[in-house]
Amino acid sequence: MTVSQTVGSYDLVEKIAEGGMGTIYRGRHRATGAVVAIKIMPAHMAANPVLLKRFEQEFRVASRLDHPNIVRALEFGEENGSPYIVMELVDGESLGQRIERAGAMSEKEAITIIAQVAQGLHRAHKLGLVHRDVKPDNILLTRDGTAKLADLGLVKEADTDLNLTKTGRGLGTPHFMAPEQFRNAKGADARCDIYSLGATLYMMVTGELPFKSSGPLDAWMKKMHNELVPPRELNRGLSDRIEWAILRAMKSDPADRPATCREFVEDLTGHTTRRNPTVPAAAANPPADLWYLVYKDDEGEQHTVKGSTAAIRRSLKDGLLGDAANVRASRSKQGPFEGLRVYPEFRDLALSPGSPAPAPPPVPVIGGPDDDRPVDDSTLPPKRANTKEVKRPPTETTEEPHLMLPDTSPAEGGLAKLVGLLLFVVVAAGVATFLFFTYFRP
Repeated sequence: MTVSQTVGSYDLVEKIAEGGMGTIYRGRHRATGAVVAIKIMPAHMAANPVLLKRFEQEFRVASRLDHPNIVRALEFGEENGSPYIVMELVDGESLGQRIERAGAMSEKEAITIIAQVAQGLHRAHKLGLVHRDVKPDNILLTRDGTAKLADLGLVKEADTDLNLTKTGRGLGTPHFMAPEQFRNAKGADARCDIYSLGATLYMMVTGELPFKSSGPLDAWMKKMHNELVPPRELNRGLSDRIEWAILRAMKSDPADRPATCREFVEDLTGHTTRRNPTVPAAAANPPADLWYLVYKDDEGEQHTVKGSTAAIRRSLKDGLLGDAANVRASRSKQGPFEGLRVYPEFRDLALSPGSPAPAPPPVPVIGGPDDDRPVDDSTLPPKRANTKEVKRPPTETTEEPHLMLPDTSPAEGGLAKLVGLLLFVVVAAGVATFLFFTYFRP
């Protein structure tokens, strides 16, 4: 297609890229001098009503998503039968180009980038939008390191049915799309995008395509059977945690994946993404790294212990608290106590107790706190020897005894025993003196 040197109010400066839905040019507004990106759809593609609606939808969706990690759409127009979209210009390169140029990136850098993309996707999902084509080539990186999700041409709107995708037809890029999207792209939901995020991160940290050297059908079969080469086999320097998070995001069953982008980022970092975790008002100013756990010992007796994140993870790994899936935790002594899978700090241990992951390095996340201050971990149960554990005495109860079990540390308990012993000696001495002078004095 021959394109004039101008479209609308813009002069075309140079061609930037060639895409499936058209050619992208660098443009400049003739009046203001603003530099933009302009995607122009060929006239022969615009003659296809489905493709034209998809192109129009890309503009409509991108103009709704005002988010720093999504490329903004500024204007829609038509020139000589060719529709075009004016977008913000991202001065940098695509993530795909970055990987091709420099290979695998460090774990910290990869998580920082993918967390930004997840923030943009999270906003889209909250608006009922599913991208359906998340991949390295559709993620743009600015020179200052900001990641922006682009190419919204395959976005599915949950509240609109434009019949742009027929039931039973797959859309997307085979190596990055979820297995269920092969069968029915129209039924794609947020977990499909999360799968693609995991596949993108896989390539970022390994430098290799997921299911490399596999055709679309073979890739689909391998995805259905979870036959993915673990990323640590390609990059031994990766942490257990990032491998666990990637493999969970790329599970064949959508129910086994993180439910939201927030949860995916939490899996990667081990930290909550919420700025203000819910804590009862009664627990004013709780310690930044103190947890209360309720568990049952081998004899079925229920206990509460407290400790830091690191100390509790060690106890869980050592099996001192029993099955992690049955342990409940809270930031407050008063509760509420919930299963460990609710908390990103322990979710990996609750979902896969046999392969725990270490705490991750600190990275920027979606508003997540990053506090690793040490606290007294002495209340966690010690490692048990190969002898029968002495059963604890009955504990004080209230109306809700399972929420108010003692959390006194062994050090505090030892002091109490010493004081009690001293009092016993004093009282015994007094009684002996009284008896001596009463019955045995000369």
